Amino acid sequence: MPKPQTGLDSDARLRAEIVALLRGGHAHVDTATALDGIPFERVNDRVEGLPYSIWELVYHLWFAQHDILVFILNPDYEGHDWPDDYWPSDDAIPEAWADTMQAFHSDLDRIVALVEDTDRDLTAEFGHAPGYTLLRQALLVADHNAHHLGELIVLRRLLGIWEPQT
Repeated sequence: MPKPQTGLDSDARLRAEIVALLRGGHAHVDTATALDGIPFERVNDRVEGLPYSIWELVYHLWFAQHDILVFILNPDYEGHDWPDDYWPSDDAIPEAWADTMQAFHSDLDRIVALVEDTDRDLTAEFGHAPGYTLLRQALLVADHNAHHLGELIVLRRLLGIWEPQT
């Protein structure tokens, strides 16, 4: 478990805690570890009783996170259809597996950079979305990712492609 930073003022402390939450590793496996080492040939495998494959979960993680990032940055944001746009089609072939994984990590890095940017007020409402703030959206990303990364780890365990962390 990463050690908390010390000697920070309240704004820096809040930003550091949000970044730690986004990256994971305190109360659950960190994001990078949860996604690391998934064999491509297993991404479409299914477990009876679960409605999704690894590919579908990873696509959903990326799409939802990317959508939130675009919402943060784009005053002309237009929403997507739930749930259809947030999950790949049933017949999707994960040809974009590597690109999707890279995009997920890249978008997470961009959200972390926004949180770390001290020129951005974490609690200022967006001009294009009153009531919404960078703080709210960063917490939403962390919450959503933690939920589905937990599902991903369970799915990996059931498929026999997860080595428990020691």
